[in-house]
Amino acid sequence: MGWQVPLFISMLSVSVVHGQVSYSIPEEMARGAQIGNIAQDLGLGVERLKSGKARIYTGNTEEYIELNRERGVLLIKDRIDRESLCSQTIPCALHFQMILENPMEFYTVTVEITDVNDNPPTFERGEIKYEISESALVGARFVLDKATDDDVDVNGLNSYALKPSDNFALKTISRGDGTKHVEMVLQKPLDREKHEHLSLILTALDGGEPQLSGTMQILITVLDVNDNPPICLKPEYKASVTENAPAGTVITTVKATDKDKGSNGKVTYMIPKSAAASLFQIDTDNGVVTLKGNVDYEKRRLYELDVQVSDQGGLSDACKVIVDVTDVNDNPPSINIMSNANAVSESVKPGTVVTMLNIQDADSNDNGKVICVLNENVPFTIKSTTNNFFTVMTDSELDRERSSEYNITVTCSDEGVPSLSSSVTLTLQISDVNDNAPVFERSSYEAYIVENNTPGLSIFTVKARDADWNQNARVSYILEDSSVNGVPVSSYVSVSADSGVIHAVRSFDYEQIKDFHFRVKAQDGGSPPLSSNVTVKILIQDQNDNPPQVLYPVQTGGSVVAEMVPRSADVGYLVTKVVAVDVDSGQNAWLSYKLQKATDRALFEVGLQNGEIRTIRQVTDKDTVKQRLTVIVEDNGQPSRSATVIVNVAVADSFPEVLSEFTDFPHDKEYNDNLTFYLVLALAVVSFLFITCLVVIISVKIYRWRQSRILYHSNLPVIPYYPPRYSDTLGTGTLQHVYNYEVCRTTDSRKSDCKFGGAGSQNVLIMDPSSTGTMQRVQGEKSILDEPDSPLEVS
Repeated sequence: MGWQVPLFISMLSVSVVHGQVSYSIPEEMARGAQIGNIAQDLGLGVERLKSGKARIYTGNTEEYIELNRERGVLLIKDRIDRESLCSQTIPCALHFQMILENPMEFYTVTVEITDVNDNPPTFERGEIKYEISESALVGARFVLDKATDDDVDVNGLNSYALKPSDNFALKTISRGDGTKHVEMVLQKPLDREKHEHLSLILTALDGGEPQLSGTMQILITVLDVNDNPPICLKPEYKASVTENAPAGTVITTVKATDKDKGSNGKVTYMIPKSAAASLFQIDTDNGVVTLKGNVDYEKRRLYELDVQVSDQGGLSDACKVIVDVTDVNDNPPSINIMSNANAVSESVKPGTVVTMLNIQDADSNDNGKVICVLNENVPFTIKSTTNNFFTVMTDSELDRERSSEYNITVTCSDEGVPSLSSSVTLTLQISDVNDNAPVFERSSYEAYIVENNTPGLSIFTVKARDADWNQNARVSYILEDSSVNGVPVSSYVSVSADSGVIHAVRSFDYEQIKDFHFRVKAQDGGSPPLSSNVTVKILIQDQNDNPPQVLYPVQTGGSVVAEMVPRSADVGYLVTKVVAVDVDSGQNAWLSYKLQKATDRALFEVGLQNGEIRTIRQVTDKDTVKQRLTVIVEDNGQPSRSATVIVNVAVADSFPEVLSEFTDFPHDKEYNDNLTFYLVLALAVVSFLFITCLVVIISVKIYRWRQSRILYHSNLPVIPYYPPRYSDTLGTGTLQHVYNYEVCRTTDSRKSDCKFGGAGSQNVLIMDPSSTGTMQRVQGEKSILDEPDSPLEVS
């Protein structure tokens, strides 16, 4: 499309000037792009464009180019598509005029639009379908759709490509109008039986840069022709039929295949007319050969049939069917028992004869030949000794425990077709031999019993079984001799000979023995007897039968033990620690500490798990010096057991203050009463019963010695001993200064006055707040005790 050039006739202008300028630009330039400097190209100044009111005249067509008077240049006003303007026309140009006034002038401007490769080749259809017969000749041509490309010249359609190219080749013919005619030429015969459907891709390419392309799919369906004859699967079929078989009996099936499709692949079967054809027939569709008449083995033993297979196109094949007529077997064998044993010992050797048989068959040849077999899974076999005589004998060792009785079925069959047979069942009992030892239900036993049990208590039962029978299977249980910690095991447990029940002979103590093991023997009643043994382990379970024992503070009979707390002690000050143990185990030995009674409950608390006694508030001057705490220690058993300990605490800054207060501390009433009783009794009879007093004193000494020995030999865990007063490195312990007085004794059993003795020694433990070290100094003090064997008053 071009722009028209109008003719202007102006009556006002003095002169008319003609001029012409041409430009060449590519299509698809951006809006505002500069085409050229028209003022310079025409030799005009910018001022002349402004004064002459220069403008562009395009007629009635769309304006793609505009004039910039300020710069004197031509600019792209709108997108220019060469294919829309000129289609396939070459060259493609825009023609317009630039008009000026005062004086009136006009100039012709031509802008040539060059092509850009912006359009790929396209096909009108995305796919095309062909139906081609497989009998098509090589060289057959098939016209394909042409592609179109809106671009021109080198950017236009250039070539075609076809893939895959196994059966077809591509032929391109250039015509006088510049178009390319494309054809698909068959270069290799088609075979529907190999490939019924083919898919090809036709690609059209242009010559631009970059190269663009378009594709079309070609779908080819190969049509069938009758080029394959039917073929029999086997050239010869063999079958047999018994004489006197009823009509309709299936002899065999002839199979043939045809690779063609539809009616060309449909196969029919037939038997040509002959003497044999009157006795047999074949199904025309499926090839099943059946018996039509009566065959007689004595008249004819073999038939040969010719079978012809054909398709609908007249192609055919042939095969042969050979039918063998077999004789009929109508007499079964007869079984006669000559000798039979009713019972046999399980200890007999393999090959022992248990039955003898005689077999007769009235038929002849193969129909009269007899074979005898036994039922499966029996340890017997049958052998033919002479003609028609058979013996049944053991084939392997017998085991009554596996099977105490056998039903032996003897089946005799002839070799006729079909085979006829007869059978007889023999019952054989197996007598027992003591060949199995008792077997325990477990390889070892493990049982639990709670301590403090009642003697004679049934613990559990061991059980053994004997696979033998009657007396040979009668099991007795015996406790084998052994010892536990040097003591015969029979003093611990006993075993019932008949039932295997194990009883406890004594009451067990978990703290003395936690487990032990022994062996039990199971013996049968056979001759000779057989036996086996098993290990039994008894585990004693703990019972909460021991209360906690307080190790610290040590409770003395009449002495007063006190812990000193300075009045400057802060919250959380460690007064002392109650240490206790429980000889039980598990949760029965888990101990907890509780404050049962206290002079001032608001001042002290006891750690539930560790037994530490600490202050819970700041000690004040108002707090009394004498503090008496009763701590209860409980275990976690069910029911729980407990022990109590009394802790005397002195709230004071100096030992004399403590001593003056604790001299009035009353002794344990029960202890004082007993002591007074023994003193009065001793004074009353001292002159008469001196020997008796001596025995009492010795008894007390022995009792204390035994108590210490029991504690020494007990299984108590090793617990570190905490001294009554100690200092920790953090300054939060008990008294930082420890005063040790050797002896302190009251002058009268019912008074608390102290009598001070000679000089003693004082150990002072000094704590350096800035370090973890300690140092010890010794200074002399006056002794406040006169006798070393008197009861101690320990602070």
